Amino acid sequence: MFNSNYFVYITSNTSRSTYYIGVTNDLARRLHEHFQNSGDKKTFAGRYYCYTLIYYERFSSPDEAIAREKQLKNWSRSKKDILIRHLNPLLKSLNSLVT
Repeated sequence: MFNSNYFVYITSNTSRSTYYIGVTNDLARRLHEHFQNSGDKKTFAGRYYCYTLIYYERFSSPDEAIAREKQLKNWSRSKKDILIRHLNPLLKSLNSLVT
């Protein structure tokens, strides 16, 4: 459904205590991969069970998406919280929107 676009996304664990920020051109596939890697100590998202999508942005070019990903990764936790809660105040799972 979204394969012609690029996404920066933020996933979290069930307690919403940890965020993972990534970039992909296939959000549904990437979320599935995060879920499959749950508990895998070799990956950050797997180690912290970050497979619940709580935020995403769409871009038309990979360069734009990568630049935004780098920007968000340098933000403080509080700044990320403000961004996420602006569009998803209750930090609800958005996984069903992309699967």
